[in-house]
Amino acid sequence: MSFTQWFIFFIVIQIIHFLGTWKLYEKAGRKAWEAAVPIYNGVILMQIINRPKWWIILLFIPIVNLLMFPVIWIETIRTFGFYKRLESILVILTLGLYIFYINYTTDAKYNEDRSLKPRSELGEWVSSITFAIIAATLVHTYFMQPFTIPTSSLEKSLLVGDYLFVSKFHYGARVPSTVVAAPMVHDTIPAIPVPFLGFNLTPSFVSYTKKPQLPYMRLPGLQKIKNNDIVCFNWPADSLATMWGDNSGKFTYKPVDKKTNYVKRCIGIAGDTLEMKDGYFYINGKKNELPYRAKLQFFYTYEAKKPIDATTYPKFLIDKERTFVYKILTEYWKNPKVQDAIKQNGSLTKIGEDSLYTEVAGGINPDFATRLKMINVDNKININLTEEEVAILKQYPLTESVTKINHDADVAIFPHVKELGWSQDNFGPLYIPKAGATVKLDAKSIPFYEQIIKNYENNDLVINGDDIFINGKKADSYTFKQDYYWLVGDNRHNSLDARYWGFVPFDHVLGKPVMIWFSWDANAQGFAAKIKSIRWDRMFTTVGGDGEPVSYRYLVFALIAAYIGWSYFRNKKKKKA
Repeated sequence: MSFTQWFIFFIVIQIIHFLGTWKLYEKAGRKAWEAAVPIYNGVILMQIINRPKWWIILLFIPIVNLLMFPVIWIETIRTFGFYKRLESILVILTLGLYIFYINYTTDAKYNEDRSLKPRSELGEWVSSITFAIIAATLVHTYFMQPFTIPTSSLEKSLLVGDYLFVSKFHYGARVPSTVVAAPMVHDTIPAIPVPFLGFNLTPSFVSYTKKPQLPYMRLPGLQKIKNNDIVCFNWPADSLATMWGDNSGKFTYKPVDKKTNYVKRCIGIAGDTLEMKDGYFYINGKKNELPYRAKLQFFYTYEAKKPIDATTYPKFLIDKERTFVYKILTEYWKNPKVQDAIKQNGSLTKIGEDSLYTEVAGGINPDFATRLKMINVDNKININLTEEEVAILKQYPLTESVTKINHDADVAIFPHVKELGWSQDNFGPLYIPKAGATVKLDAKSIPFYEQIIKNYENNDLVINGDDIFINGKKADSYTFKQDYYWLVGDNRHNSLDARYWGFVPFDHVLGKPVMIWFSWDANAQGFAAKIKSIRWDRMFTTVGGDGEPVSYRYLVFALIAAYIGWSYFRNKKKKKA
């Protein structure tokens, strides 16, 4: 919906409010016309129901207002003597229209001095929970959102199993475009597994409606995105049906704020010219220098002087974050199911007939065997390594060679033009669009900007041979409406990132990770193993900045202990009183 459509909708709501409440305003000693004046009528209503005037602000905050309107409806009918539970249910089910019935057909009397305390213990619980959800939704949507790391694309800086606090106010909180949605969930509502015919089925419920939609709006931010910032954003390709040249129509289209949440490092910002050589980025001709905490990783072929097994595998590569290769060599390689899968599937990728190829990251899961890429174990294996680990491995007594893997040209690399010959290790130069900048459009440049013009900036784009038409007019240039960014993972050979889907628009930016508040090994099997795997040294540590992470865990634990102690003595004092 456009701003004009929303304004018309707002006026219609005001008319409905006036028609449904003007008599109640009069019974409360106010004038009938006061029920008709936008915003002012809300301020007066707060006075009538004896609630804070600032509540009216909450009625204009998307998502939060979905919770506030039922509260206002119930408070209104109770102010005029309608306390029954059925009446409260009716006013909610009728979306407030039950107030029309009270306004025109009953002899409602205004109770100015009614008690604002709930009349039952259940009512007390409902009231407390409702306002707790409202407060949490406000914080979650506009200030700070919890976020989890599900993949190893930023391994070393962020680990699988890290739980983050993502600041919405650093880059400016984005007003949700989806105005009808469940609070504090993303695109689906969590459901309890349901046993059915011996299987545990987990039904999936969409948490939002695609219409109506608010136009894109954003609050002012404290800072702009800088090169090498870690950024949370909505995955642009979540709704691009032509991302891989697939026109089957099988893709799910989502509003921007309901696309899948991703976290990557911003290598290139708007206005930069970017190039990648042998896996390393160059920004405006200069090699990009990553902060200390960022550890680049690539796949290397490790060739040993002896067959690789659990006894010869380099022990220094075994740690809590990367145990999958060692598990293969010790547990899974001997598993009959894995052996059967190898025999059935054969080698998907061969280094040599005597090699083990393992391009699997982030641990072992139940369908591991069907996805395994390996043949008989001998003296070669692919391992994901940092440069420091490569240097150590080259000094390992059993090492024959350590060779970095270079990928061939791949049409899956943005902009998906085979003739460019780009790969995930080598591509560019590539210009990152900036708001207000103008680029030339022709047959060669249009693949880079087609999705921007059509999907991100909502123009009608038609390409007819060498002719390009935008909104019905022939065009040979285009001026961008917003900034774009190039977001990639530090785990360069194991990251689905901008190299595949292209630019990330600023309107897809969610926020900036500022702190890891909890961390454990997400791949640990069983609750006891997960508890044992808690990474205490990562809890309440900072995400951004250079140098070693700063930990605030002892301060946080002390504050929590102080609050618990204060609450205990306060309650004890109340009981004595």
